[in-house]
Amino acid sequence: MMFKLGLVINPIAGIGGSVALKGSDDMVNHALALGAEFKANERTQTALNILLPYQDEIIIYTANNQMGEQTAKSLGFNVELVYQTSTDKTQAIDTEKTISALLTKQVDIILFAGGDGTARNIAKVVALNAKKKDSSQIPVLGIPAGCKIHSGVYAITPKAAGRVVELMVTKQLVTLTEGDVMDIDESLFRQGIVKAKRFGEMQIPSELRYVQAVKSGGKELDELVLQDISEDVISHMSDNEEALFIIGSGSTTDFLMGELGLDNTLLGVDLVKNQMLVANDVTEKQLWQHLIATKESAATEQQNITLVITLIGGQGHIFGRGNQQLSPRIIRLILEQRGGKDNIMIIATKKKLAALNNTPLISDTGDNELDQLLSGFMPITTGYKDQVLYPVSSPV
Repeated sequence: MMFKLGLVINPIAGIGGSVALKGSDDMVNHALALGAEFKANERTQTALNILLPYQDEIIIYTANNQMGEQTAKSLGFNVELVYQTSTDKTQAIDTEKTISALLTKQVDIILFAGGDGTARNIAKVVALNAKKKDSSQIPVLGIPAGCKIHSGVYAITPKAAGRVVELMVTKQLVTLTEGDVMDIDESLFRQGIVKAKRFGEMQIPSELRYVQAVKSGGKELDELVLQDISEDVISHMSDNEEALFIIGSGSTTDFLMGELGLDNTLLGVDLVKNQMLVANDVTEKQLWQHLIATKESAATEQQNITLVITLIGGQGHIFGRGNQQLSPRIIRLILEQRGGKDNIMIIATKKKLAALNNTPLISDTGDNELDQLLSGFMPITTGYKDQVLYPVSSPV
């Protein structure tokens, strides 16, 4: 399974820094006249150098020339262009169109080089995409290359950005967090006034922190961790009272149902709505009928069906083992909602994931096209508001 890396470089990012212009917005020609040099591609190369040992496992989706193609190809990576600029002088609209194209490719992560202005452009497109029916969140990570780096979506250094992506490529656990997108008023900044404003947030990967505050002695206490996981799922239920939650089989979901005070079918599928039991141990046909009824009764196209599943310990199967009630047509209907794969909540302890020794989770639905659609990195809920990215693979 090839790792799909989305890459966007804002070539002019940071060009005003070395000539004391305090930014690059609308200052390119002035900066060049003062002797400034383009640095964004150089900083991107530093990040990509970390990934050179994994070239055969990576395909880079990017835009032409200095927006990514030039640097990626010079290092020997496999490159596929998703956007072509109309002129050599790139603008914000080029960044936005490249991001839109990358989102349709369902890349595993979008790596971008720029400053706060670039982050704002990307956040705008990501936010619009999140409103689409078939969208799913794709993590984003910035290579610091601008004059202003106030946003919390950047790695500390270009090399650090490469290291985080390396963790994903090598199938190690990577925590997902929300990073704020900030920017300052450059005209005020040039007058010595710093006025920052929050423009949104994006989902970013960060290095995994194995030990949480609720753990003791460096090891997870299973019951406390399961309580944290259950609390996170229950909070989603509270926020979506009209949504139907499909609860899959397994001991982790069994604990969740216990926290809800509901009867559970350990090896079956149960239905919950507004934290109340709708049905126990449903067949595939019964589940399909419930889903069609839920879909038809929905007042809007909002997300109204959520699947909560766990993995088989030691094997890593999420579909096709012990939950055949979750047939391809069931899964496809869930994916057709706004949010796409975000409608599937996979819950597991980090201890359970670590026991897989970095092997991917397995989707074996019997539908090859669907298994490919489910492949890639998916967020795993491992605690209260705590997720990690983990790869999902189709059967060999």
